[in-house]
Amino acid sequence: MSLFASSTGERSLGDARERRLRIGLVIGSGGIKCTAAVGLLKVLAREGIPVDVCVGCSGGAIYSALYALGDSVDEVEQKTLLLWKDLFNKLHFRSLLRALAPGFLGYHERIGMVDDQRVWAVMKMLFGTRTFEDTRLPLHVSATDFRTGEKVVLTEGRIAHAVRASIAIPMLLRAWNVGDRVLVDGGASNPLPVDVAIREGCDIILAMGFESQMTDDVRSFTSAIGRTSSIVVNHLLRATFAFYSTAHHAEVLPVMPVLDREIGLTEAQHIPYLIEAGERAAEEQVPYLRRLLAATNVSPPPAV
Repeated sequence: MSLFASSTGERSLGDARERRLRIGLVIGSGGIKCTAAVGLLKVLAREGIPVDVCVGCSGGAIYSALYALGDSVDEVEQKTLLLWKDLFNKLHFRSLLRALAPGFLGYHERIGMVDDQRVWAVMKMLFGTRTFEDTRLPLHVSATDFRTGEKVVLTEGRIAHAVRASIAIPMLLRAWNVGDRVLVDGGASNPLPVDVAIREGCDIILAMGFESQMTDDVRSFTSAIGRTSSIVVNHLLRATFAFYSTAHHAEVLPVMPVLDREIGLTEAQHIPYLIEAGERAAEEQVPYLRRLLAATNVSPPPAV
């Protein structure tokens, strides 16, 4: 059973009843589990739910960016089936040697165990040279400053660079330079950046987050790294949602897919299952979301 429940109050609507409610879409970190966002996007398209602001973190940044750019759900699903295949299967041997013998080869802050040439090729395939100015909806991509630990929200420049920085899982993928900052995974500082949507004036926030299922079976080095990351992210996710459920001015609707298995970064065979789980989780929130929209007495515009 999910640890999260919907907010049922209407504390924050107030003056928003006089206008159409502003809706934010936040897709948090979760590695390959973020493919569940395709199911969420299917529900938004089918129900004609409008979105005004897109926020993405880590793997969720991929889907927030594609949606903000106006890619159709069918296009996003087709790209999903391609992008995760063999994405993390090749090691970056120089980084591995630097980790094992830092005194001999010298340590570097951009160390990463995975050869990310394919990762960057996927970023270019998905986003090309498109920039934040090319989006149909405002887009905010969350990352983390590797040197200071500060959360960084990217809103300009090439989207491929912003998303690549946001997915840079520490020790697994090399940190990414954007401007004068060295950036890593946005999930390291905030796995569900609801605060960004609140700052952008959203009245209703659809927040898709992912809590990792824990088992006793750690089968590889990458799964050991993933386990450590999952423990940290699970606690951050719970703390983040608990805070905004009690102290926010907006309605935060949690879209939390309930999974019956642990799914590793390289297990692309589970993508259809994840998409279905995301669709089910989104459908659960539709009735309450409809009631919130109806409370404004304003018909929502067609979804982008």
